[in-house]
Amino acid sequence: MNDTAPTLEVRELRTHFFTRAGVVKAVDDVSFTVRRGKVLGLVGESGSGKTVTGFSIIGLVDPPGRIAGGQILFQGKDLASLSEAEMRHLRGNRIAMIFQDPMMTLNPVLRIDTQMIETVQAHAKVSREEARQRARDALGQVGIPSPDERLKSYPHQFSGGMRQRVAIAIALLHKPDLIIADEPTTALDVTIQGQILAEAQKLCAETGTALIWITHDLSVVAGLADDIAVMYAGKVVESGPVSQVLDAPLHPYTVGLIGSVPSRNRRGEPLRQIPGMTPSLLNLPEGCAFRSRCPRAEPNCAVPPPMPEYRPGRFARCIHPHLEEAVAA
Repeated sequence: MNDTAPTLEVRELRTHFFTRAGVVKAVDDVSFTVRRGKVLGLVGESGSGKTVTGFSIIGLVDPPGRIAGGQILFQGKDLASLSEAEMRHLRGNRIAMIFQDPMMTLNPVLRIDTQMIETVQAHAKVSREEARQRARDALGQVGIPSPDERLKSYPHQFSGGMRQRVAIAIALLHKPDLIIADEPTTALDVTIQGQILAEAQKLCAETGTALIWITHDLSVVAGLADDIAVMYAGKVVESGPVSQVLDAPLHPYTVGLIGSVPSRNRRGEPLRQIPGMTPSLLNLPEGCAFRSRCPRAEPNCAVPPPMPEYRPGRFARCIHPHLEEAVAA
C-alpha cells in the first residue's frame, strides 16, 4: 500500500432517509480525508450528522436510509460499491467502530472471553489459546484490572464504564487501519477517559491506524486530534488543522460553538450560547442552514455557500467568514 495515499477519503457523501414525511438529508455533501496515523475530530451538536457519517463509512445505515451519492474511498477502494459480504470482511478487521452504547457491541448472554475469542478467530487463523492471549492483552490495554478474571464475566457483571472499555478493547483487537469512535468516552470518568485517549494516540502513532473521533466535546478534540471537521445540519461547515481552527475559527458556527464552552466564560458572567435552534433536516432553509442563527447573516446568504480554501488547509462554508480574527491570530 502507498503510504502517501490517505487511509480514508470521503468525497461529497450524501446519506438520505426516505420517509413518509419527506427526505431527511442527514448527511449532505460531506468531504474529508484521514491519513495513516492521524486523528480527525468530527464535531458538532446533536443531529448534525456526525454519527450517520460514521455509520455510512462502515456500511451500517438501515432502511429507509441509504447512501444517495458520493464516494467513501478506503485505501483507494470505494466502500459504497462493495457487497455486504465484502464489507463484513473489512468490518471489525481492517475497519472498526466503537459505539456510544457498548451493548451495540456486546452480546448480553455470552461471556466476554467467548465474544473476544470469536472476534479474533473470525479474522485470524490462530489457536484458541493465542486468541485468548490477544483478548487478555487488549483488556489490559484499556485499563481493566485482573483481565484473566474479567474474561470469564458476562456483560451484566460490568459497570457501564467497564462495558465501554471492553467494547473499545474489541475494536483494538486487530489493530485496524481505521477506527471510527462515536463518543466512546462520554460515560467514562475523567481519569479513564484520559487513559483511553492516550491509548488511542499511542495506537495511531505506533501502528499507523487512522482514527475518526466523533464528539461534541471540543476539549477532547483539542488534545487528541490532528485535524477537525465541524458539522452543522448535515454538512461540514469548516475544516483544517485542529489548533488553527480552535484558535482562529472562520465559520460563525464554529465561533459560537467555541464561545459556548463554559470554561471560556468569565466567572459570574452568563453562559454564552448560540441563539435559536438547529433547523429540521426535513425542511432546511434555502442557502446557508445557519443563517437564521448567524450574527453575520446578510441577504446573499440565501444562496448555498461554497466551501473555499481561505487559508492553506483551512476551508469554511461561508461567504462572511471571520478572516480578521484569523489574521490577528
